[in-house]
Amino acid sequence: MEWYLIGTAAALLTTFGFVPQIIKMHRTKSSRDVSVATLYQFSAGVVLWTFYGIHLGDIIIIAANAITFLTLVVAIVLYYHYYGK
Repeated sequence: MEWYLIGTAAALLTTFGFVPQIIKMHRTKSSRDVSVATLYQFSAGVVLWTFYGIHLGDIIIIAANAITFLTLVVAIVLYYHYYGK
């Protein structure tokens, strides 16, 4: 089995893991059921993973975590936009 494929699949699943939450917040216009602490904690983790990927020179780690961070930024912005609505 190609470990590269497993790593890529894992990266894709993790990268787009918060997209359903983003879609739900946008559709319901509410962030009531979202834990902002989870969003911040995950953001810190993916930033560290990005630095680790840079250290290793691993483009999959770098790209996956940089994109994940961007989706988390969108989720955090939506959280505050819909907070209390």
